[in-house]
Amino acid sequence: MLEATGLMVFYENMLALNNISIKCEKNQIVGVFGANSAGKSTLMYTLSGIMQDIRKKEKMAGGERITIHGDIFFNGKSITDTRPSRIARMGVILCPERRRIFKESTVLENLKIGGYLASRSQAKETMEYVFKIFPALKELKKRTGGFLSGGEQQMLAIGRALMAQPKILLLDEPLLGLSPLMQLTLVKATKEIRDDMGLTIIVTEQYARPVIPIVDYAFILENGAAVLEGTREELMNNPDVRAAYFGV
Repeated sequence: MLEATGLMVFYENMLALNNISIKCEKNQIVGVFGANSAGKSTLMYTLSGIMQDIRKKEKMAGGERITIHGDIFFNGKSITDTRPSRIARMGVILCPERRRIFKESTVLENLKIGGYLASRSQAKETMEYVFKIFPALKELKKRTGGFLSGGEQQMLAIGRALMAQPKILLLDEPLLGLSPLMQLTLVKATKEIRDDMGLTIIVTEQYARPVIPIVDYAFILENGAAVLEGTREELMNNPDVRAAYFGV
C-alpha cells in the first residue's frame, strides 16, 4: 500500500536517510525504531511529502540545502514529487512528533480543523469515534489545548489526524514524554483504531518495548540506515535487538 525505495535525504552535507527501503501493507501496523537522530522523523516527513515542501521553502529562502533521492509509491502510484496537500487528500496523514496541536484553540476546534478534508457526515461520524476511543476528550472538548496534559494533547493530536480521514496514519513518536500508563493507553488505542477503521499505521519510537506487542513488522534505524527488519517475533528473538531496543 505504501512503499519507499532507496530513500536518501541530505541536509547540506549531512546524510539523514541512507538508502532506506520500507514497505507497509494494507491494515498492517509497522514499527520504525531507533535512537535520537536515527532518521525517524526525517523518514516520516519524507513519506508524507512534507520534506519536499521544506526543501522548496529552504531553497527559496536561500537557507539549508536539502537533497532528496529515491521513490515513494502509494497503491502502486508514484507520489515522490507530489505536493503534501495532495498526498493528504489521498489519505496519507502525519501525526507529528511533540503533538503540535493548536494550543489557543479548544479540543473541539482542533478536531474541526483536522476535519477540513472530510464531508459533514464523515466529520460527524469520525468525531463520535474519537470521543469513543478517547472518552477523556469528550469531557474536555471546551478546554483549550494549552491546558491539556501531555497525554491528553497526544490523544487530541491523534484524534485530529483521524478527522482528516486517513488511509495510512503516520504516528511520529506518539509516546514521547508520557507516563507508562498513558503509553499503554495509547498503544491499546492504536491497535483498536487499526482494527475498527481498517487503517494502515506506521509508528516510530525510540524505545520499542511498549509498541512491539502490536506491530506486524518493524525496521531498526541507525544513523539514517535501516540495519535490521523483520516480524515482531523475529525481532523479539534477536538478543541484540532485545537488549538495545526492548530493554530486556
